[in-house]
This record gives sequence, structure tokens and C-alpha cells, in this order.
Amino acid sequence: MANATPPPNGVNRFAFVIHPLDLGHIHSHPLFRWTRYLPDALVERVAAHMPPMRLSRITGARSTSTGQRVEGSLFTLCATPRQLMTRSPRFTYKRLNRVAHMAQADGARLMGLGAFTSVVGDAGITVGRESPIAVTSGNSLTVAATLEAAKVAARRMGAEDLSRGKVMVIGATGSIGSVCARMVAMALRDVVLVSIEPQKLERLERVIRDETPGVRVTTSLSAAGLVGDCDVIVTATSGFGQRIVDISECKPGAVVCDVARPPDIGEAEAALRPDVLVIESGEVVLPGDVNFGYDIGLPPGVAYACLGETALLAMEGRFESFTLGRNIDIDRVKWIHRRFREHGFELAGLSSFGRYLSDEEIASKRALADDLRRDPDLLEITRREAAERLRQIPHASKGVPAVSRAG
Repeated sequence: MANATPPPNGVNRFAFVIHPLDLGHIHSHPLFRWTRYLPDALVERVAAHMPPMRLSRITGARSTSTGQRVEGSLFTLCATPRQLMTRSPRFTYKRLNRVAHMAQADGARLMGLGAFTSVVGDAGITVGRESPIAVTSGNSLTVAATLEAAKVAARRMGAEDLSRGKVMVIGATGSIGSVCARMVAMALRDVVLVSIEPQKLERLERVIRDETPGVRVTTSLSAAGLVGDCDVIVTATSGFGQRIVDISECKPGAVVCDVARPPDIGEAEAALRPDVLVIESGEVVLPGDVNFGYDIGLPPGVAYACLGETALLAMEGRFESFTLGRNIDIDRVKWIHRRFREHGFELAGLSSFGRYLSDEEIASKRALADDLRRDPDLLEITRREAAERLRQIPHASKGVPAVSRAG
């Protein structure tokens, strides 16, 4: 693999790739506002074939421990998640390879894969093999930040002894879900694994039992009927048009940590149970006076963990394909979590549907949860009413409604 020549002035350079999470991102771009007047299906198909674009330069990130400065080039593919997942992997590989060469020309020595670019095909292995620079999916830090955010949220919602809690992982056989499940089992020893892949689910259960003797493992092809006993629910799926979690069943004060981008759970669903805390997966604050040069949908200085991993590896000078494929190394998750703290990265506040929750809002949710914990009759009424309203909301995930079937 040929690396680019290191840039002058001691700045390590990286690149990061995103894509529009939905058509709204395309319609709102200054160059493409006119597309809102065209049929959505046409815009989505045509946009998928557009060449990758350079969006901005990420500047100002600097390690608090070593002083190492990093800068990044932000690129985008123009395909939505549906387009990326319904086309052949080679369709995406070709575009990511083009970005890698553009990034190399910018002086980048490492490219991070954001959102669905990290799950297409073999989850980055082929992209890394064909790229002229190193590639990482960012999933090691995504796992670490997700579990940290879930732990913080559960404590804020009144879980006093997390070691006695139960965690459900939906999408447990995926790259992020599987390592989350393994690490949770080591800490809590009571996990529920949900996946639509029964053979992989059986293998994961065996791995967890071998790694953590005495652990309690429940496996299922569906979350239905099991959600109500879980303190934390991690959703890490890549499916579309499904109801991932029936939120009406949730335990009072439960935390749902939605790793998926676009999210698995809609805001209208979450509103049915105001005592349940639905958060995005752990977002991170990069050290320094960071300017992304583009609105990535987060507050200033805050990044998705996958972007954070790419910047952190650049600070370390580790220009290697650190996290690729669907088998994430737990030791690498632990390593990057340690270095995360040492370089001055921080976990961002708890966010829900694109905005950060105030202390008062979280306290209000906890108070509602406490009321339901004390009053089983009120809980039953709350669940029943939420279930009735939920039936009026179409099944959907990733912002994509279920496909209706005739007959």
C-alpha cells in the first residue's frame, strides 16, 4: 500500500466519507435545492450515480497530550442508504476507491468510512485492499462510545447497580452488535441477543459462553416479548421498513441506544413512552478548536464516533487499516478507548433525534419512570395506550416505511 507523502508543518491528514442519510440532505444542499421539485424516486436514483464530492476541510483538531495536529478532508458519496444497500457492493467500492485517490492527492494517509459505507459488502475489507491509503470503518470507537453512552444514560435514568441489569442487543450478529454483545456479557452477565440470522446467532452464543462462563444468554429472532425485562436496548441493524423495537413494551426508565444511521427508531414512536430514554449512539467531542467546514448535523466540535476514530488514529500516527470487516477485535476497542481519553477526546452529551437533552429533560423522564415503577396498574395502562397509538404509526426504520404487500 502506497502512503502519501506526509504534509509539512507536522499536521497529519486524514479523510472521511459520508453520504446523504435521506433525500432531505440532497434537497437542502445549496447546489441541489432545485431537486425538491422533481419526483423523489428519480432524484434518488440519479444522485446515486453522481461522482463523489469533496465537501470541506476539517481543521483545528489537536491532541491535548502530544500536541499532534490533524486535519481532514470531508467527502460524500451521493447515494442514500437504500441505494447503497440495494445495489451490488462493487457499485460502492468503485466510488470509495475514487474517494481514496482524491484523499491521497489531498495528502491524507487514512480514510474513514461513515454510515452505510462501512457496512456494504464485506464491511471495508475490499475497500481497504484496493485503496492507495489506509482505511478504517471507525467501528472500534463506535462500540466503545456506544457502551459508554449507554452506561451514562442508564445511571441518569436510575439504574443504581448496572452489574445486575439486563441488556438486549438487536442486530447482534452484525459487526457492531456482536462485539457490543460480547463486551456487555463480560460486564453484566445477562444479555438478550436478537438477530434474523439464526446460524450466526448460535455461533455468537457459543462464543459468549466460552468467553464468559456462567453468563446468562437469551437468543431470539425477534425482540417481541423480551423487551420489557431489559434495562438497556442497543439497536444496531441495517434493515429497512421494519419495526425494530415495540417501545410500548419497554421497562420504565429503559434506555434505547440507537447505533444505526439513519436511526432504527422514529421520533413519533419514541414520543409514545416519555419515560423511556432514546439516545443516539455515543457521539464524541474532538480536542481543539475544531471546524468541520460543513454542517454534519451535530453541534460544533462534535463528531460521530467513526469520524472520531479516524482523527484519533491520525493523531497517533497509526496509518493502518485499524477496523475492517465484521469481526471487531475487542482488544482494539479497549485500546482505542484508552487513547481516546489520553488525547483529550470526550463523550458528547446525550442526544435524542438530533438535539442534546438538558438535565431537566432527563430528570423529568426519570421522574415519570419512577412513578411507573411504583404503580404497576399505571404502567399497564401506559403500555396499553402506547400500544394502541403505536398501531397507528406505519412500521418503518431508517426513515423508510415498510413495503405494503397485497393479498
